[in-house]
Amino acid sequence: MITIATYNVENLFDLKKSGFEYEEYVPNSVSEWNQKNYQTKLKNISRVIKDINPDIISLQEIESYTAFIDLKDQLKRDGVYYRYFALADAKDTTVKVAIFSKYKIIYKKEIPINATYRYRNILETKIDVNGNDLYIFTNHWKSKAGKESERILSAKKLFQRVKEVGFDKNIILMGDFNSDYEENKKIDKNHNDTNFKTGINDILQTKALTTPADSITPLKGYLYNLWYDAEIEKRYSYIYKKRKEALDSIIITPALLSNKNFYYNGKTITHFEQEYLMNGLQTYRWQMSKRKPYKHLGKGYSDHLPVIAKFNVMPNGEGDKDMQGLYYNR
Repeated sequence: MITIATYNVENLFDLKKSGFEYEEYVPNSVSEWNQKNYQTKLKNISRVIKDINPDIISLQEIESYTAFIDLKDQLKRDGVYYRYFALADAKDTTVKVAIFSKYKIIYKKEIPINATYRYRNILETKIDVNGNDLYIFTNHWKSKAGKESERILSAKKLFQRVKEVGFDKNIILMGDFNSDYEENKKIDKNHNDTNFKTGINDILQTKALTTPADSITPLKGYLYNLWYDAEIEKRYSYIYKKRKEALDSIIITPALLSNKNFYYNGKTITHFEQEYLMNGLQTYRWQMSKRKPYKHLGKGYSDHLPVIAKFNVMPNGEGDKDMQGLYYNR
């Protein structure tokens, strides 16, 4: 059995001034984004990943290759080693998506949405898990500062690529979709410029399969959001003004419900629940002062909770964790 996870770490910026930073992450400025706070942030993220101990984890809001490798090194110091890793850095967006894996990454490519910096590339990786091919698409869709039509752009590009790979393949779509798993039922008037049509439900075709996994009849051309396999009160990864939302999802092709060699382990989808990740009824996000100039307080984790699921894997060929080599493409 392997554990697969996704985690929006909330703004892991390095200490190199690139000109793309958010104002409060300009290194060594009045905001006190400095070596001390940076190291605390790295240690806190590492603590969460170590406690989950995932075999594969997708990450969102990584600024740069430097920050990514610094996190990898912190994990190694904390006893967690990922031989394989990839970062979507073909485009100079302010934050990027990435992946760590204990299994060999066969290839990495990026799916561009459009040329503007408003859209982050989707990271596609093909991974060899004990001889089984696994395709993972790591996402960070446009935030809700934008309307639903902007998230639909990402959904269309993603769905087209899934069709090209094939619905009969082992495919996992995960990350921060900035969309609830039932966004079509919850979308508010400020975001609804598509007549209630949403990227996650309508474009990714997840609204046809909405029952627990053990009762699903796989349908070609449709995707299954694993949140439907969790108890309703547990379906969240984000809390905004005491309102729980599932902005982060793990979505699979139905092949992963029926494949005899590689398949989802039912009822294992959950947000990662630890007391230290909560601050009362809110997530214990990375802390900033409440008044300008905003300053880093050197404590907290993320405004998102990690989401995890487990999969059963049987050997299928010669692939294994110990294959030689390291994959990373700049």
